[in-house]
Amino acid sequence: MTETPHEIFNPESLPPPKGFAHALRAAQGRLVFLGGQTGHRVDGSIDADLVQQFDQACANVVAALAAAGGQPEHLAQLEIFVVDVPEYRNRLRELGERHRWHFGKHYPAMALLGTPELFDPRARVELVGIAVVPS
Repeated sequence: MTETPHEIFNPESLPPPKGFAHALRAAQGRLVFLGGQTGHRVDGSIDADLVQQFDQACANVVAALAAAGGQPEHLAQLEIFVVDVPEYRNRLRELGERHRWHFGKHYPAMALLGTPELFDPRARVELVGIAVVPS
């Protein structure tokens, strides 16, 4: 697992987590609230494929977090909004590879939420996060 300044808790009384943490106690530091990041590139273009959008959305989270002085291991919570939950489940292996590419094996408290649509109708996934950057 990627080194993180936060404490991860996965009690034995809950099902073993895979790709997320049941609970995370944040280290002392500055809170960074990350606005929703979709798969849009800087020029506003966006791929149609879910995995490509997820890959770009992860890169956008990392860039936004870096601008605030943080790194991927500082993420405390990450919410993933998708317009097609069954497709997300079916492509979990590819999506997991992209997650690890950008965030390493750090799995903060996470949730996957299905939604009928996102602000841009072309967007299929959006990531919203909270990080705590140590002082």
